[in-house]
Amino acid sequence: MPRIIKFDVYLEEYDNISLLPPDSQALIERARAACNHAYAPYSGFLVGAAVLLETGEIVTGSNQENASYPCGLCAERVALFSAASRYPSVALTKLAVTAMKKGQNTYQPVAPCGACRQVISEYQANQDPPLELIMEGTNGSLMVAASIDMLLPMTFSAKHMDRTNDEI
Repeated sequence: MPRIIKFDVYLEEYDNISLLPPDSQALIERARAACNHAYAPYSGFLVGAAVLLETGEIVTGSNQENASYPCGLCAERVALFSAASRYPSVALTKLAVTAMKKGQNTYQPVAPCGACRQVISEYQANQDPPLELIMEGTNGSLMVAASIDMLLPMTFSAKHMDRTNDEI
C-alpha cells in the first residue's frame, strides 16, 4: 500500500498594493515599469520582474520573445540572471512579477512558469533567508509566497547529483 504525501501551500492574498510593506510596493512598481521593456511581438503578453537584493538594490527584467520560440527568456530569469551576474555574492530577498496583455487586464496574479520556478529554487538554495515571491495581476490583486517552496515543493537540486559513490 503506498503512502500518501501531502504538501501544504500557503500564500498571502492582498486586494491591492497599498497593503504591502513599502519595499514590496516599490518592487511591484519597478516590475510594472519593466513591462514597458518587454519584447513580446508574438504573444502580446508583457511581463516584468524585479529582484530586491539585501543591499536594497533593485534589478529588473522583462520577457524577451523570439521568432524561434524556445530562444526567448522569461522576465523572472532575465532579472535573476542579471542580478546574479552583477552582484554575485549578494543575497536576493524578494522577487516581484507582474504581467499584462496589450490593451487588456490580467485578472489574476501571474505566477512564474515551471522553468523559472526551478531557477528561483537554485538561487534560493544557495542563500538564507528564502526568497519571497510577490505576484500581481493588473486588476490590483496580489499573492505573496514566503519562498519558492510554496510554488515548487519538490525541487531538483545539486543533492540529486551527488557523486559520492563515483557513479557515472
